[in-house]
Amino acid sequence: MIKSPLQIARESYVPKVPSSLQGGVKIVEGKATESVADQADINKIFPNTYGMPVLSFEPGEAKANEAKNVGVILSGGQAPGGHNVISGIYDGLKKLNKDSKLYGFLGGPGGLVDNQYIELTADIVDHYRNTGGFDIIGSGRTKLEEEEQFEQALVNCKELNISAIVIIGGDDSNTNACVLAEYYKAKDAGVQVIGVPKTIDGDLKNEMIETSFGFDTACKVYSELIGNIQRDANSAKKYWHFIKLMGRSASHIGLECALQTQPNITIVSEEVEAKQQTLDDVVSYIANIVAKRAENGDNFGTVLIPEGLVEFIPAMKKLIAELNDFLAHNEAEVNALEGNKEKREFVAERISDESRSVFTSLPNSIANQLMLDRDPHGNVQVSLIETEKMLIDMVKAKLKKMKKAGEFKGKFKGQPHFFGYEGRCAAPSNFDADYCYSLGNTASMLIGEGKTGYMASVRNLTAPSTEWIAGGVPVTMMMNMEKRHGEMKPVIQKALVQLNGAPFKKLVESREEWAINTNYVYPGPIQYFGPSEVCDITTKTLKYEQE
Repeated sequence: MIKSPLQIARESYVPKVPSSLQGGVKIVEGKATESVADQADINKIFPNTYGMPVLSFEPGEAKANEAKNVGVILSGGQAPGGHNVISGIYDGLKKLNKDSKLYGFLGGPGGLVDNQYIELTADIVDHYRNTGGFDIIGSGRTKLEEEEQFEQALVNCKELNISAIVIIGGDDSNTNACVLAEYYKAKDAGVQVIGVPKTIDGDLKNEMIETSFGFDTACKVYSELIGNIQRDANSAKKYWHFIKLMGRSASHIGLECALQTQPNITIVSEEVEAKQQTLDDVVSYIANIVAKRAENGDNFGTVLIPEGLVEFIPAMKKLIAELNDFLAHNEAEVNALEGNKEKREFVAERISDESRSVFTSLPNSIANQLMLDRDPHGNVQVSLIETEKMLIDMVKAKLKKMKKAGEFKGKFKGQPHFFGYEGRCAAPSNFDADYCYSLGNTASMLIGEGKTGYMASVRNLTAPSTEWIAGGVPVTMMMNMEKRHGEMKPVIQKALVQLNGAPFKKLVESREEWAINTNYVYPGPIQYFGPSEVCDITTKTLKYEQE
C-alpha cells in the first residue's frame, strides 16, 4: 500500500475508549428483553437466543482468560471505520490472552462458507488502523440463510479452532448473524456469533444502538461537498443544484446533511409518505420556492433529495408495483416491440387509470428506466432511477407553465448530482475512529464472556468518550416479522426518520427561512488534528436526539 502523508500521520492516532474498556471488565445484566414486535413469532424462531438481558460493562478486576481463535467478516456495503472495528477486536482479544488469534474471512460471508481467510497479525492490522475502506479483507453480500451454509461454515471454523465469529454489517447482515447464533446454540456447536452495527444510511438504530458506524464520516464528507456546491452557487448565482444522497430506505443522510449545511430545500421521504403527497406535489413545492427566490433576484439554490424518494410517493409506489406485476407476466411481449415509445404506450394502456396518469407524466427517460431496468427478482431497480434529473425536468416544465401564467419571472437552470460512493470509504472521523475501535473492543469482551446472539453496543455518545457505555444488546430485541420474497421473515426493524423526533423538528423550524434566504453553512473537510470542538464533534442528529 502506498501511504499518503495523512495516512502516515493517522497511524499514530490512539482511539479514545470508554473507561469501562480501559482495564478489567465487569458485566452488569439488565432485565430480560423482548422483540420490538411480533414477540410470539420471534420467540418461536429463536428459542435459544430470545429474551436475553441487555448487558453493560463497568470497570472490574482483570482476570485470566483462555486463548480464543476468532473469525471476523465484513458484510455488505463499505462504511468508514470498519478497519478500526477489526483493530479493536484484535487488541481486545490480545488483552484477554496474548495467544488469541484473529482470522479474517475474505470477501464477506462467502469467505466463511468457502474457507477463504487470512490470519490477521499485528503487522497487517497496524497497516490499516484509522483508515477508510474494507480492503483489509474485502466485503461481500452473500446471505447466510441456508443450513448447508451453516454446516460448511462450522466445518471451516472447527478446522481453524475458531470458537467465535464477529459479523460486521447492517440490518440484514446482523439478522443473518442472529440466525447463525441461534443455529449454533441449538446444536451446542461451541461457536459464538456477535454482530457489530454498520451502515452509512443510519437506519440501524434504536434505544440501544444510538448510531451505526460510518454515518458520522459519510455525512461529513457529503456535507463538505454540499457546502462547496452551495458556495459555488452563491458565487455564480445562476444554477439550482439538485443533489441526490445515498439512503434508499430512510432519509437520515439527507436530514443530517441539511442540518449541517442549511440548503434551500430538503425532501424527506418519510414526510412525503406521511402526507400522501404526489410527485406533482413535490415538484410544485420545489417550483414555488424557486419562484419565490427569483422574486428576490436569487435564481440559484440547492435541493437535497433522498435516494429512495420514488418508493415513498404513494402513487409511484403503486405504479412500480403494477409495473413489476405486469412485466413479470408480459416481458416477452413488451420486449418484442421495437421502440421505447411503442413500449411505453403498450404498457400505459394496460395499467390502472391512476398509474397511467403518473406514468405518462414522467419524463421519457425515467419511464424507460421503470420499464427496462430489472433486478434478478424481476423488480424495478429504483436505486438506478435518476431522481435528481427527473425532478429537474419536471420543475422546469412546471416553471414554464408558471411563467406563461405570470407566476414566475426568473430563470432556471438545473445541475444534477448524486453523492453516494464518495462517502463510503473515507478516512474515518475522530468520532468514527473512536466509536469503531470501542465497538471492536466491546465485541471481544462479549466473546471473552461467552456471549452469543448479541450486537456490540456503545451508548451515551454525545458525552466525552470516557463516559460512553459499552455492552451488548440481544439482536432478537430489534426484530419484527416482514414479508420478504413473498414469505414472512424475521428481520431487524429499519429505523426511519421520526417526524416527531427532534432532528426533523429542527429542520421544520428552520426550513421556511432557509428556503427564501441564503443561509448556507460551509462545513469544510473533516478535521483530524486540532481542538476537540472542531475535531471530535459528532452529528447534529445525535446532538438533537440526546438533548
